[in-house]
Amino acid sequence: MMKRLKNFWDSAKWYVRSYFLFFGIISFVITCTFLISFSTVELAEEDVRTFAPIAFYNIFVLTTLFWGVDVARRIVTVERPSKKIQRVLQSLMEGDFSARTANFTSIDREGRFREIAKSIDMLAEELSGVETLRTDFIANVSHELKTPLAVIQNYGTMLQTPGLSEEKRLEYSKAITDASRRLANLITNILKLNKLENQQIFPSMEEYNLSEQLCECLLQFEDAWEKKQINIETEIEDEIMIRSDAELLSLVWNNLFSNAIKFTELGGTVSVSLKMINNIVEVKVSDTGCGMTPDVGAHIFEKFYQGDTSRATQGNGLGLALVKRVVDIMQGEIQVDSILGEGSTFTVRIGRR
Repeated sequence: MMKRLKNFWDSAKWYVRSYFLFFGIISFVITCTFLISFSTVELAEEDVRTFAPIAFYNIFVLTTLFWGVDVARRIVTVERPSKKIQRVLQSLMEGDFSARTANFTSIDREGRFREIAKSIDMLAEELSGVETLRTDFIANVSHELKTPLAVIQNYGTMLQTPGLSEEKRLEYSKAITDASRRLANLITNILKLNKLENQQIFPSMEEYNLSEQLCECLLQFEDAWEKKQINIETEIEDEIMIRSDAELLSLVWNNLFSNAIKFTELGGTVSVSLKMINNIVEVKVSDTGCGMTPDVGAHIFEKFYQGDTSRATQGNGLGLALVKRVVDIMQGEIQVDSILGEGSTFTVRIGRR
């Protein structure tokens, strides 16, 4: 109520000031016109008394006419579009990101209000997308947290069963340990991704040997590939030096190697190559796993997206989102080529600098 009264008072003051401004301008113009016109003519006092009320009446009529036209112009070209824009902004402030300046019309010559309205609609679209991502993120995080917690709770309860055999006790303990490890990895990845997306992690650029880093990262998965009897093929050029953040890029290689081994069946093949092409470092990680459809490939870098739900217990859908964010920070590019049932190839290209 107070806000409406204040707005009304502000508008009333503007209208009054506007009226007196027109009155002053028109009075000045008509007075100057009379002075110039009758400077060489002598008027009797009676004539002056006769013309003075007529002149004042003309000033009043002209002032009212021009002021009325200006008010109408202001209402149509300024106040109406401004109020519509304000209503949309108010809705956005209240959390209604579906608000739009639909069918916006304005007769301002330069179309400035239309441009503003278009920008507000674009802002509302972006906010709506961000809100959707935030909601989905919270829902996915909640789901991912509930799953290992439920496993821990259930197996913890079963461990309390009287007369439990040693074999079952070890089995339940291992399930709790695996679920705890998965929960810890999820929280770690969420924190890393949050810091990367909010630019709280700044790359520490230094020159280092990328060839050695790839080999070291690959060797960390030796037990995993030997357990699945996977053939490892490498084509890594020696002494490829790159100026980048070694710790951040290790996240990229570890995630790509882990996925390649995870999705490759028993006795399959994982290939890793490193080449220097026109001062651009190109790393390819290929596997002979299950592959993916184009629809899955289009969403593979989204948070919590898992194309193969049968392996959902082995990850949390954040690995490739981390990879994409790191590659973007390094001003590089990543692409995936995949054929369903034949395997996938992830290609990372980063400038050597």
